[in-house]
Amino acid sequence: MSRQYVLAIDQGTTSSRAILFDREGRIVGTGQKELRQHFPKDGWVEHDPEDIWRDTLAVCRQAIHAAGVAATDIAAIGITNQRETTVLWERDTGSPVHNAIVWQDRRTAETCRELVADGIEERVRGRTGLVVDAYFSGTKLAWLLDHVPGARSAAEHGALAFGTVDSFLLWRLTGGRVHATDATNASRTMLFDIVEQTWDEELLRALRIPPSVLPEVRDCSGSFGIADPELFGAAIPILGIAGDQQAATIGQACFLPGMSKSTYGTGCFMLVNTGERFVASRNRLLTTVAYRLDGRTTYALEGSIFVAGAAVQWLRDGLGIIRSAAETEELARDLPDNEGVYLVPAFTGLGAPHWDPDARGAILGLTRDSGVAHIVRAALESVAYQTLDLVDAMTADMAAATLDGGLGGLRVDGGMVVNDWVCQFLADILNRPVERPAVVETTALGAAYLAGLAAGVYASLPAVAGAWRLERRFEPGLAPEQRERLVAGWRQAVRRVRS
Repeated sequence: MSRQYVLAIDQGTTSSRAILFDREGRIVGTGQKELRQHFPKDGWVEHDPEDIWRDTLAVCRQAIHAAGVAATDIAAIGITNQRETTVLWERDTGSPVHNAIVWQDRRTAETCRELVADGIEERVRGRTGLVVDAYFSGTKLAWLLDHVPGARSAAEHGALAFGTVDSFLLWRLTGGRVHATDATNASRTMLFDIVEQTWDEELLRALRIPPSVLPEVRDCSGSFGIADPELFGAAIPILGIAGDQQAATIGQACFLPGMSKSTYGTGCFMLVNTGERFVASRNRLLTTVAYRLDGRTTYALEGSIFVAGAAVQWLRDGLGIIRSAAETEELARDLPDNEGVYLVPAFTGLGAPHWDPDARGAILGLTRDSGVAHIVRAALESVAYQTLDLVDAMTADMAAATLDGGLGGLRVDGGMVVNDWVCQFLADILNRPVERPAVVETTALGAAYLAGLAAGVYASLPAVAGAWRLERRFEPGLAPEQRERLVAGWRQAVRRVRS
């Protein structure tokens, strides 16, 4: 076939990227642009949807140009995106009515407390697999309808469209012809019944959300329309969509129950495949859709950490104590120990398994001997400790659900895992092997696989699994007593920042 490439759009929290993959899953062209962040108030985080759109077009064109191919050589486009980030736009013009409210945003925390007081938590957990939290899209959408002048009336008259970033990009790519999302992104709204695979009418009523604003929910791999030919020089089918963490699960080939992956980007997100079983967590993890193919849903347990790589970004941009993330490995390695210094990066509250929106970040254990290296190492260590909290909760949930095999080794990806020190410390603290793949751009790769499966570029899920390659395996090597001391210090630090 002449069309042998797949273009993956990876629209993330801090950057927009596009990667062109060939039939073997190899990268042949890339484009990337940092995304401007907006912080209107304490705890508020926004993006300009027009920035997202312009940057997405630019990086796609960069990737195509870098690969030296024509648009007519591209079989399909796959989209993966920052999840939960909420966009509301006019159907007639495609113009957003407000900035996008980012998944990290906490402005609806009080609304969530009121919902819990009203007794909605059990229904949310049973239908959506989620907890009631400002993290998810539902209360963000309700806020927009209540606070943007005229928005509620316009929505009730069918004039507005809601979507997560994938839906907004799909609308723009297809010239407003398609208003849709996939099951993974829908599962993160706190409005979608992941057992029945439908929008939940009772939850919509509770948040006063008119059904007319909602996108159609489709499988992760299949037809989502066609990108307008004037955008890239030829019409290209859009054949795959998944939220970023589910796309990374596909890219890491975690297709069997018990297989797990953890992605370290702005935040950290760990998923373990539970097969076709909806496993209700007893440890405040989320139950989510891992992927939906041919109408069949595969589920996962997920733990969400709000701050991972963002802590390193804060060291650079907020404190100014490093010039680049690349410096952190040497600084951490130069210290024999953390010397009792811990950073709890609860800048926007604590995610799983604590779900404490009012917790705030802190550096603890400082002495006159503490310096830049201690703070840097504490930031990197915090990623491993937070992951351990998730692993412990997942292990308990898997045991309670009597899933055969339990939780195995951990496949890792994302920008932070190029740091060997981070990967080794992860293995040491988790006390289990950590596997880094040859292609660490697994989020984009997963989007490419989903689109390529529908296009016939990739043969099947078993073929995708067979293509996964290990780059390096990190084995745990920390003495038990040292590990226990470090973990005890972390847990004490978390207790001190909890609200």
